[in-house]
Amino acid sequence: MIETVSLANRPAPGRDCGSCTLCCKVYDNPEVDSPAGSWCQHCLPGRSCKIYADRPQQCRDFFCLWMTQSFLGPEWKPDQARFVLTMDPATKWLFAQVDPGAAQAWRKEPYLSQMRRWAAAGQRPVIVFVGKLATAILPDRDVALGVIGPEERLVLREELVGGRPRPTVTKVAAGA
Repeated sequence: MIETVSLANRPAPGRDCGSCTLCCKVYDNPEVDSPAGSWCQHCLPGRSCKIYADRPQQCRDFFCLWMTQSFLGPEWKPDQARFVLTMDPATKWLFAQVDPGAAQAWRKEPYLSQMRRWAAAGQRPVIVFVGKLATAILPDRDVALGVIGPEERLVLREELVGGRPRPTVTKVAAGA
């Protein structure tokens, strides 16, 4: 499992979910028997949560990066972009969890070129998930990673190409 958090645990000034409910579709939430890729049974898409007052702790604690980072413009709001941005707390890698109903949304502009710039500036990949399938966005290319099992982790490495080092991402066993 890949755990993600935002950079802050509260919304930036002036930010609220409004009609956005995409996190209720793109993440697994075992507490309410909601698999990633399907709307949570308690979600009223584009409106609200039927159990908001009693929602699970996972839902209470979650804020996407659009909610916490005021530098992200309105085009990055998940219901507009069709993906939810978060950050891995251990690696500080960015993750984009894409709505499977718009599986190519992350490849559109301004998203893909900005994610490449973030990968270059942070010297870390941006990992895109469409359902369980992962792709690493690097400054110069995308690397298909497939499904990342619970016993696997991602590692950023350098490979030699034409005698020059370039970053790549690989899956390894969690203990390796």
